[in-house]
Amino acid sequence: MKTIQVGDIAMGGRGRPFVLIAGPCVIENRTQVRKIAGSLKEITGRLKVPLIFKASYDKANRTSLSSFRGVGIKDGLQILGEIKKEFGVPVTSDVHCVREVAAAARVLDVIQIPAFLCRQTDLLVAAARTGRVVNIKKGQFLAPWDMAAPVNKVKKSGNGRILLTDRGSSFGYNTLVTDFRSLAIMRSLGCPVCLDASHSVQQPGGMGTVSGGKSEFIPLLARCGIAAGCDALFMEVHYNPAKALSDGPNMLPLDRLEDLLVELIAIDSIVKRSM
Repeated sequence: MKTIQVGDIAMGGRGRPFVLIAGPCVIENRTQVRKIAGSLKEITGRLKVPLIFKASYDKANRTSLSSFRGVGIKDGLQILGEIKKEFGVPVTSDVHCVREVAAAARVLDVIQIPAFLCRQTDLLVAAARTGRVVNIKKGQFLAPWDMAAPVNKVKKSGNGRILLTDRGSSFGYNTLVTDFRSLAIMRSLGCPVCLDASHSVQQPGGMGTVSGGKSEFIPLLARCGIAAGCDALFMEVHYNPAKALSDGPNMLPLDRLEDLLVELIAIDSIVKRSM
């Protein structure tokens, strides 16, 4: 399997420890993001877990027109650039259309393709041509083997630096289910794989005008993902998810992260010895 480099972080390859991709769902303001980034840096530094900081500058696929979307691309990228410089961590965020890609690539180390857009050819090609690592989230509507098509679009556009993320599959209405076989299947495509333990517990539109979620299951899915040998783990975190402006029901309280990471490190060390 290919190893990809994100700054000083190597992801994938035989026996490498997992990388944590974490941060709040959306940039609410500069103070919030700096506070969360600082805590993540302290926690992962103590535990020696490689960290990529994630926060969205715009959530363009909200259920409701009135839902909070973020601070926008201009202010959002400026804030992410400040986080990158101040805390010395790679950063990532979602891009939703081709016109965002060039500006995003000047700041982001990893360009994230949202699950709903994983088949959008022009977006994939534009992201590939930046040379940045492209994290493609598997659509809730796709089988894991169908991710070969998005992978080929990026590779044929000249970029082999690809991460594939599972965030659950649609199961009836307002429910997602995670098939852990998908991590092994997507890894067979030659790319490192990631489990999004936050969005896998989401209930899309489950609260009528907004999405719901079952955040109490994030630790369970995280442990399962690490046991399945994933190369990265994606978790959205917040000091107070109940007051978060976006996706609070599927974010992990930040004060629960360190104990969970200790468990995950122990599982990862056992699994990676046999891989």
